[in-house]
Amino acid sequence: MLYRSLGRTALKVSVLCLGTMNFGPRTSETESFAILGAALDAGVNFIDTANQYGGRLGVGVTETILGQWLSEDKRRRDRVVLATKVHEPMSEDVNDRGLSARHIRMACEASLKRMKVDHIDLYQMHHIDRSAPAEEIWLAMERLITEGKITYVGSSNFPGWKIAQMNEKALASHRLGLVSEQSLYNLIERRAELEVLPACREYGVGAITWSPLAGGLLAGRPQDGAGRRGSPDITRAAGDRAAQLGLFADLCAEIGATPSVTALSWLLHQDGVVSTIIGPGDRAQLEGVLSAPALRLDDGLLSRLDAIFPPCGPAPEAYAW
Repeated sequence: MLYRSLGRTALKVSVLCLGTMNFGPRTSETESFAILGAALDAGVNFIDTANQYGGRLGVGVTETILGQWLSEDKRRRDRVVLATKVHEPMSEDVNDRGLSARHIRMACEASLKRMKVDHIDLYQMHHIDRSAPAEEIWLAMERLITEGKITYVGSSNFPGWKIAQMNEKALASHRLGLVSEQSLYNLIERRAELEVLPACREYGVGAITWSPLAGGLLAGRPQDGAGRRGSPDITRAAGDRAAQLGLFADLCAEIGATPSVTALSWLLHQDGVVSTIIGPGDRAQLEGVLSAPALRLDDGLLSRLDAIFPPCGPAPEAYAW
């Protein structure tokens, strides 16, 4: 396994991050425990979840499963970098959502209880909340840091301007600010290259990518309806991109790597990407991608992949003078 610094911090995280969204609604507790153990044994020290994960079983279920696993062996907690998220509705209560200082505090306490831990290593804002001033958010986050309940703060699904705003507000108060941004990014969906990745690089924010296989398109198997991203749109997209995906499959066969491993490796070659989230539904899927960090793509192969899946363009510099 390879490890990289989380943004501008000294914290080292594995370049493969174990995503847990399937735990509970798709993957049983027993199989979830098996995946967690196998990942830890393989050197994956970065685990990502969210307080809302649980699907049809209800919010908080995934964190609860993690808590059960962590409590089985107290030594596990110190071996993993634990990340979760706050923002999404947790009930019908009008204030049980978003990024108000009140909800951030209450949501953090609830996550700690479900996961049976005394601190969260990386506390991420799941989405932008345009009604919450940056000052209010930092008020809550800094209080949690002072209390020892969280260590670092990250964002998820933030636009470039919000990453800049949040860090400028933090810098003005001599605070560390955001250290990571979890963003949708893969060979097919490359819009993060326009504004998000440049902002991350400028501020020393580590990019963590989600949906690295584009809902299964880049693995040759679109996800079924059990996954959050499984939908008829994926099936249509596979048809629309048949020629493109065929060229990709041919390239993968030529270099002797599976499409999944190639797609993950490509992400790890991108400037600013610290880690990419893998969301296996079983141990076999986990074991099938563990070789991705070892696959090296030379400049020629990277150029060929760009030819198949073209970059978005030169923004934001395209309109600067």
